[in-house]
Amino acid sequence: MIVYNVTSKVRWDILEGWLNWQLERQIPSIMATGLFDNHQVFRLLEQDEDEGPTFVVQFFTSSIDRYQQFVIEFGPAMQQEGYEKWGNGFISFRTLLESV
Repeated sequence: MIVYNVTSKVRWDILEGWLNWQLERQIPSIMATGLFDNHQVFRLLEQDEDEGPTFVVQFFTSSIDRYQQFVIEFGPAMQQEGYEKWGNGFISFRTLLESV
C-alpha cells in the first residue's frame, strides 16, 4: 500500500472556505482520476494553532506506478489551483509512505 500524504496548515481567515473546497472540490477531483482507491482526512491535534489548524489528507493506492502517474498527469495543475484560489493562506507539504 502506498500513501500519498498531504499536510496543510491553514490560516483561520480562510479556514471554512478552504476546508469546504477541499471536501467538495479538491479531494473529489483527485479521487476522480481513478488512481487512488480511498482517502482519509484528519485534523492534527496537540499542535500550535495560533496561525491556524493543520490538516492531513491521505490518499491510498496500490502501486507506486499509480502514484507517479498522478504526480505527472494531475498533481501540478491541482496544486496550482489551490495556490491560485487561496494564495499564501495555507502552506502544504507532501510525503510518500509505504506500508510495511
